[in-house]
Amino acid sequence: MSHSTRRGLILGITVGTAGISLLLFWYHKFRKPRIAMNLPKLLSVGSPFDPVTLQDEICNGQGIAVVSQGRQLQILEQLNELLRNMEELKEEIRFLKEAISRLKEYVQGELEGKVTVHRVSPQHRARRRRIATVQSSATGNSSEEAESEGGYITANTDTEEQSFPVPKPFNTHIEELNLEALLQKADHLRMNESGKTESFELLCDHKEKFKDETEFIWRLARAYGDMYELSTNTQEKKHYANIGKTLGERAITKAPTNGYCHLWFAVLCGYVSEFEGLQNKINYGHRFKEHLDKAIQFLPEEPFLYYLKGRYCYTVSKLTWIEKKMAATLFGKIPSSSVEEALHSFLKTEELYPGYSKSNYMHLAKCYLELEQKHDALKFCNLALSLSSVTKEDKEAQKEVERMITSLKR
Repeated sequence: MSHSTRRGLILGITVGTAGISLLLFWYHKFRKPRIAMNLPKLLSVGSPFDPVTLQDEICNGQGIAVVSQGRQLQILEQLNELLRNMEELKEEIRFLKEAISRLKEYVQGELEGKVTVHRVSPQHRARRRRIATVQSSATGNSSEEAESEGGYITANTDTEEQSFPVPKPFNTHIEELNLEALLQKADHLRMNESGKTESFELLCDHKEKFKDETEFIWRLARAYGDMYELSTNTQEKKHYANIGKTLGERAITKAPTNGYCHLWFAVLCGYVSEFEGLQNKINYGHRFKEHLDKAIQFLPEEPFLYYLKGRYCYTVSKLTWIEKKMAATLFGKIPSSSVEEALHSFLKTEELYPGYSKSNYMHLAKCYLELEQKHDALKFCNLALSLSSVTKEDKEAQKEVERMITSLKR
């Protein structure tokens, strides 16, 4: 080995040894103290990040070490901010998942449209022939297409309103009545649950004769609402609700200061909303409240209106975050109400008509239960049980009351 080669080898070994010594010195001086940092605390997503504490825990040597530590501090601050943003994003995703199922329903509703074509039963074809024979002045079936308040196109034909079968055949003879006698008879029949179908049939028999009379139109709209309640078929219910809503709009146009026109239009908007997606459901809810308020203005002593207002307030108090956001987008403000407001309306119903209904007592009990006034809740549960169950609504209220009583007695 030459002399110059030996010198190079010795120099390389010397430099390598010095480098290793320097590396060990730097490790003991700067790196080793940092092992004592509380890593679990730093890495915990739920713990706040404190840069001041971190600076105390990191060795603040001179020169390049200080620059490196400062850069690490910035990176950790950015990571902490990223973790906070991820938590917020996870919360938003949770709300969006809840809305996905409703969006599917909404899209299907928009694609299918608001009007469905219904098959006419042989019984109703026979009924139409009978009407054409009795009312010889009618030369044909007229039809019209009306645009509703909310911009929805709803087809309404004179014969469409008999598109679904009724529980029993009509009489072959139509009793000719004047308007006052007809309205009195229809109201009287409707007083009993069993007479609602007959009241509906009676009004349909006289539709052509009195179709321009306001008092007749809102009663016919109400009768379609009754048929909605009596029906157990989803398509029939949807059909009755849409026809009734169209009639309600016509009644309001003819008599904008008639409280009953606003009342039954509001009710039928509520029925129609049951078949709509989230956006239209909120839209109909807004219209329901608008016309309910107008009805109360014109009929301040009608207990049914305050019962409906109580139902509305209670429902709004239970709206989800996504429903409130959607309502704010559509109408510029979030609908707000409370259980206390609902309670006030149900109490007003009871004041105007003591023992108004089993359902009103049930809702009073629910409000008191949510306000943690168990004594009053039990009181109204017992009052609800004291009333007999006649309507479908009564039977549903009975089940809810029994459930609440079980809960209260635990």
